[in-house]
Amino acid sequence: MRYDDSPPPPESASATDPDRPWYARRSTLVVAAGTLAPVCLAGWLATQVLTSPGPGGPAARGSAASAASASLAAPPSGFRDAKPGVTPSGSASSSAAAPAAPKGPLSGRTVVIDPGHNSGNFKHGSEIDRQVDIGTGRKECDTTGTTTNSGYMEAEFTLDVSRRLRTALEAQGARVVLTHQADRPWGPCIDERARIGNEAAADAVVSVHADGVSAGNRGFHVILPAQVKGGAADTSKIVGPSRELGERIAGNFARTTGSAPANYLGSGTGLVVRDDLGGLNLSTRPKVFIECGNMRDAKDAAQLTSPEWRQKAAQGIAQGIVGFLGG
Repeated sequence: MRYDDSPPPPESASATDPDRPWYARRSTLVVAAGTLAPVCLAGWLATQVLTSPGPGGPAARGSAASAASASLAAPPSGFRDAKPGVTPSGSASSSAAAPAAPKGPLSGRTVVIDPGHNSGNFKHGSEIDRQVDIGTGRKECDTTGTTTNSGYMEAEFTLDVSRRLRTALEAQGARVVLTHQADRPWGPCIDERARIGNEAAADAVVSVHADGVSAGNRGFHVILPAQVKGGAADTSKIVGPSRELGERIAGNFARTTGSAPANYLGSGTGLVVRDDLGGLNLSTRPKVFIECGNMRDAKDAAQLTSPEWRQKAAQGIAQGIVGFLGG
């Protein structure tokens, strides 16, 4: 934090008096000189006070006046040039004027949202193709994701829904962490995405996606972690709670968006179990993926590209998380 020092105080006045008049000679001239000396001395002292740069002189008075003006005009030390409600370091001010964090059913809870893919992945093929350990084997660090036929990228969709979801959850009092906000050129890798949720000690983690299968395949589905144990992967403690999280999200998502469970997998339940996703295998926190629809189907794509529908999608996911966490 930067602090602006106020002007230094003037130096202390010297304790030494001006040279005293010399009275050693015993003569009438000395007596006369002695009579005149106090008057001269007083005049000399007045001149010194009026002209010297020391305390009380013009420089000192000017300095004091400037300091007084500055103290009235300038904000308190440490907050000079700061924007209202923001400290010099850029963090939110802790003053009483700052808005308090909203209280709600998720107060004290942490939710990690993982926007699938990254719009920059298309330009970083060699980086995202790097193999990483997912416990049961090795897999690409990340993938590009899919697009609609008109070119709307899955990574754009997932980030938009994730931000809407964050807003909805924060309004319920949750602490929300996003694994990224397209603030990096590519990635993060799937193992890092899992690690972010683990290190945040998240009460729930949701990875947001959209599918890219052939036209005619419609609807959403939620992917749950399978029972996996191998290498760094051990899902034994999260399989049960992850299923509950997934069921809550599926029910609320269908009700809020009006979308039906996928017609091409999951037997109409909207729930699918997989053991080949590093983001699930390496998680130690309850976690699911949601594929919100099929970007390659024209009817689903019309929904996915609609801001109003994306808002409903975020609300449905949020309601599922609130239900899972007991809100």
